[in-house]
Amino acid sequence: MGAWKIDRLSSFSATVSAFLDGTDSPRAFLERCLAVIAAREPEVKAFVTLNADGARAAADASSERYRDGRPLSPVDGCPVGVKDVIETADMPTQMNSPLYRGWNSGRDAACVRALRKGGAIILGKTVTAELEAGRSGPTTNPFDPARTPGGSSSGSAAAVGAGMLPVALGTQGGGSTIRPASYCGVWGFKPSHGALSLAGVHIVSATCDHLGILASGLADAWRVARQISEGAHTPDCHGLPGTGHQAPPPARPRRLIRLYTKGWEEIVDAGGAARNGLGEEVEASRDEAALRAATRAAFEERIDRLRAAGVDILSRDNDADMAALEGELDNGVGGRLDIVAFEMRWPFDEYLDWHGADVGQSIHGYMQRGSRLTPTDYRRLLDLRARARRRVMEFAGRADGFVTLASTGPAPIGLAFTGSRTFLNYWSWLGFPAFSMPLLEVGGLPVGLQLMGFDRQDDRLAATAAWLAETPT
Repeated sequence: MGAWKIDRLSSFSATVSAFLDGTDSPRAFLERCLAVIAAREPEVKAFVTLNADGARAAADASSERYRDGRPLSPVDGCPVGVKDVIETADMPTQMNSPLYRGWNSGRDAACVRALRKGGAIILGKTVTAELEAGRSGPTTNPFDPARTPGGSSSGSAAAVGAGMLPVALGTQGGGSTIRPASYCGVWGFKPSHGALSLAGVHIVSATCDHLGILASGLADAWRVARQISEGAHTPDCHGLPGTGHQAPPPARPRRLIRLYTKGWEEIVDAGGAARNGLGEEVEASRDEAALRAATRAAFEERIDRLRAAGVDILSRDNDADMAALEGELDNGVGGRLDIVAFEMRWPFDEYLDWHGADVGQSIHGYMQRGSRLTPTDYRRLLDLRARARRRVMEFAGRADGFVTLASTGPAPIGLAFTGSRTFLNYWSWLGFPAFSMPLLEVGGLPVGLQLMGFDRQDDRLAATAAWLAETPT
């Protein structure tokens, strides 16, 4: 294990004690980040904008607070990258679109403000897909520049994966945090829908979009998520459960549910097609198809290790109720794309009316799909999802979570197609919490193990994730 590993900075959480005893400082930590950026950014292309001067000033102020023994919060001095669909007062928010070139709202998004108030260092804006839903940016995979980093939180995942930052913010409406985390070998955390505020974020779908965290480890991901949860008080969020900035201690699960999903069908058929954001088939490259058998084997081996560690594995293979649930999820998950297409009609219809030639074709496709839906159709889709959510929650007393892959394999070759999101659609549609954990290796490249939980039980899921990360490999 570990051929794909990159020498990374120490996690921020592991370094705080050195800030407190004076053997390290936030300014020194930031300079290490900037050195990696200088060395790797020309190839990785993770950033749209860097504010090194502003970051240094913030790091100096943080260093002084630590010298005085009065850090503002557990994220004081932590360098953070911000996906370029999230507003920042000191940097433009351009969303990889000519429609927003040079645009600055003059304010921080609620999540950014919460981090700044806690002393975090907002270092730069990271590359996103166009308006979070369209054309890919120039970012490359930190392990192989010929491969995609995934999307749409491409720059955030690649920056953390390359060792440029300990943590970065992303978003997810389908697979935009979990998938790039899988491809870039980092932790991805998609909290329960509404746990973290989206105020000041350019959203695509009000009921599917989540704020996401990309991090080098669970401790940093949880620390930053908790700071946002406690500092961004807006009507659209209910906060993370539990208390404290420390990640929940590891807890061995009694039982996990193995989900196959339609994603498993994609990798069982080694020559089969993946699906893009619009649900259209995209033929797998020879390289990708060759890696699918190895991906299946790596996942099966991990399941066997869980059983050997005393975890009961429930699945459609050994439980009739689970087989019925899989069927219901498979039949209903296609409605996610229709919900997204309906909900994004404003402002995207406006974009097409005024700037259609400057908007990528995939967004045109979403709008065509959304235009065929009526409010009655939309309400029916919401009712169908509500029933699916209730059905999944019926299993909360029977298991500690669900486990599957975070992607169909390692990152595909090429930058235009950011990979299948089939494995990710289900928990984005339901709005329940999920982690991508960098625990698998296929062909010398990372693949994430996806752990999914129950609504507003993010802390319990994090405790299970911590235990899984510590189990022998």
